[in-house]
Amino acid sequence: MEIKRVGSQPSNPGPAEWFTGTVRIDPLFQAPAPALVQGASVTFEPGARTAWHTHPLGQTLIVTAGCGWAQHHGGPVEEIRPGDVVWFAPGEKHWHGATSTMAMTHIAIQEQSGGRVVDWLEKVSDDQYRR
Repeated sequence: MEIKRVGSQPSNPGPAEWFTGTVRIDPLFQAPAPALVQGASVTFEPGARTAWHTHPLGQTLIVTAGCGWAQHHGGPVEEIRPGDVVWFAPGEKHWHGATSTMAMTHIAIQEQSGGRVVDWLEKVSDDQYRR
């Protein structure tokens, strides 16, 4: 058994090449091999969002606070709220983040494949975000 105590892992800012706006990433877990799963709590300030991206084995989001938006490529922008669970299929191009007026926090869970958990793509434009 291993217990990771709250505050034992430092918060990190979301890198500007992967995010627009102010984002904080709090690592939660990275299971040891042979497990492949990892998770983080991610907080987006109003207007902040990810770039478009995919996950080789998919991603689950569990919204824990605030109000956000999520979109898969070609689909509508969907509102997400605390308690909502969002699943993105392997290879599904998508983005997620806060609304323009409210912060949002979610737990993101994904698995490694070939040593990677995400493939980052282009940034979400302001026009795409405002739709």
